[in-house]
Amino acid sequence: MVAQRYAHIPGWGSDLPRENRPAVPMERTPPRLDVPWSDPPPQQPMTVEVLKSVERPVHSRTFGTRLPPKGLSGAIRRAAFRRSENDVGHWLMLVAADRVNVVEGLCEDVRRSPGKAALAGMGVALLAWWLLRD
Repeated sequence: MVAQRYAHIPGWGSDLPRENRPAVPMERTPPRLDVPWSDPPPQQPMTVEVLKSVERPVHSRTFGTRLPPKGLSGAIRRAAFRRSENDVGHWLMLVAADRVNVVEGLCEDVRRSPGKAALAGMGVALLAWWLLRD
């Protein structure tokens, strides 16, 4: 029989009918944990601007505050969060904001340390030479 010939292969037979699977007695779907909150956790204090989806009526109880939106990338993020999450423009604007944030970070590095700017310029020149060489 075919099943016996391939039984040595790990995972073989996992697509068999349910009654022929060896793990059926142990298979179960974990029950959903429906715990009604008698005392919900407290809301995290909002010390910085936190963007919220238009589909959600309130902020979640916890959120990240490490990098609040700022500069041009923050403006793009604010515009993105005025759109629905179903809109592809929402996600494209967030991706664009990430790219703009990278450029803002590089400009901030150059502003803080001109020595790093010189090294970065040399690295870019070296990369351009390597890509354009014959």
